[in-house]
Amino acid sequence: MIKAPQVAIGERTPFYQAYQKWIEGQGIPIIRDFYIEDLRKVELAPWAWKGVRGAYLNLIGTGDVNDAYLCEIPPGKSVNPQRLLFEEMIFVVEGNGATTVWNDEDRKVTFEWQAGSLFSPPVNTWREHFNGSGTQPARFMAVTSAPPLITLFRDLDFVLNNPFVFKNRFDAGADRFSGKGETYLAKDRTVWDTNFIPDVRTQQLFSWDARGAGGSNVMIEMAENSMGAHISEFPVGTYKKAHRHGPGAHVIIIGGQGYSLMWPEGEAPKRFDWHDGSAIVPPEGWFHQHFNTGPNPARYLALRAAGKRFHQPWGKTYAVDESVKSGGDQIEYEDEDPQIRQTFERELAKQGLVCRLPPVTGLRAA
Repeated sequence: MIKAPQVAIGERTPFYQAYQKWIEGQGIPIIRDFYIEDLRKVELAPWAWKGVRGAYLNLIGTGDVNDAYLCEIPPGKSVNPQRLLFEEMIFVVEGNGATTVWNDEDRKVTFEWQAGSLFSPPVNTWREHFNGSGTQPARFMAVTSAPPLITLFRDLDFVLNNPFVFKNRFDAGADRFSGKGETYLAKDRTVWDTNFIPDVRTQQLFSWDARGAGGSNVMIEMAENSMGAHISEFPVGTYKKAHRHGPGAHVIIIGGQGYSLMWPEGEAPKRFDWHDGSAIVPPEGWFHQHFNTGPNPARYLALRAAGKRFHQPWGKTYAVDESVKSGGDQIEYEDEDPQIRQTFERELAKQGLVCRLPPVTGLRAA
């Protein structure tokens, strides 16, 4: 695993003074790296604020536009009830249980979840998470918009104990977390708008040719969030085109095995091997590319700082589906370093597999 560069306290990012100081005072591990090899094996510590065990995943690629944490609920226990002014998108890593969401004590909504579920309590609603098993722990990962919120206001009481009710962000109807939703098109992408996905591993996807590899995809909007997500899958013996974008995309592997390459322009790629349960966050402006070397389709969930519906007021705009030759931010197969394809074919051969992508014509010389 490539370790994070050592940076003096107070010099990591402009957000250090508020957000970083807060998480460093929580008394739990803080992981600062490019990726996590297995979310199920991250060591956690008692977390008084949540009342369970946890760790922060303050990964390098977030740029502090968002961040993540892990929580593990002991058998038969629950997380302390909380209301938060920042958004959370919660992915269940393992276990099963239920969550109750409310603004009004007399109008609570409770829904059940399992490993692979994805949901988002609407902003500043109360939420309480319960482990449904009496024998096994339940672990989830939450990606949040806490860094810019805490840095903006610099008042934890305002962010963590704010009584304001966002009436347009939460409807206490019984079906709000039933898994129902609706689709719409945003340019060439299909978007699934919902509050709850029972299992991201079986969620319906739609063909998406722009990134190559014969892959499929669905964009996700949840709970009127400014943050967003997507699920992508690509077949055996294929890999995605290299591309770059803004910070904060937490890519969680939810099926298959392979590796990713990441690199800033002009530098050699760094390799990260992954499997079900791995997570990686490409830094802003770094090219990155995902390779399937296993016998099954590879699928990942990306929890991002920005969604399709609501514009975020930071960062540059990337043309992620347009070739770098025409000013975009995607490298077409014929323009990549020939060693990319050669290395991939060697890795497949180790598994008794072959590349299923068509030969590249006009590939530039090494």
